[in-house]
Amino acid sequence: MYVVKSPLSDASLKTVSEALQGALVDLVDLALVAKQIHWNVVGQRFRSVHLQLDEVVDTARKYSDTVAERAAALGISPDGRAATVAVGSGIGVTPEGWVDDTTAVRTLVEALGAVIARMRERVESTGEPDPVSQDIFIGITADLEKHHWMFQAENG
Repeated sequence: MYVVKSPLSDASLKTVSEALQGALVDLVDLALVAKQIHWNVVGQRFRSVHLQLDEVVDTARKYSDTVAERAAALGISPDGRAATVAVGSGIGVTPEGWVDDTTAVRTLVEALGAVIARMRERVESTGEPDPVSQDIFIGITADLEKHHWMFQAENG
């Protein structure tokens, strides 16, 4: 079996591998959380929150692919399996059943905040060993912070 060889040192690769895998797990879970709430949101702001949630899903899915492909390019096998996501995500528990629009927005603010905090840690940890991966984390963080701001504005 062919194995992709990384240009990074073993120590750098370990740091970057952990950052990429952690980001993949968080992004996969963020997409799942946003979609779950998207299907279950109710309330006067249903339509706007419903559509806004799909924007988060699109962002998370796009970046999960970017992160997984970056990992593969460095010889790291990305793991986005459900069991891996369930034990590794930094996002809290998502409410079951119907979710009123205020709770939906609050849940997304919390989920985005958790992912952003972990992304900022990844920005820091990858700066020296791999500026290319760091650049990806910077872009992800910027887009997630925009969603975070917009959801915070929803509940005033």
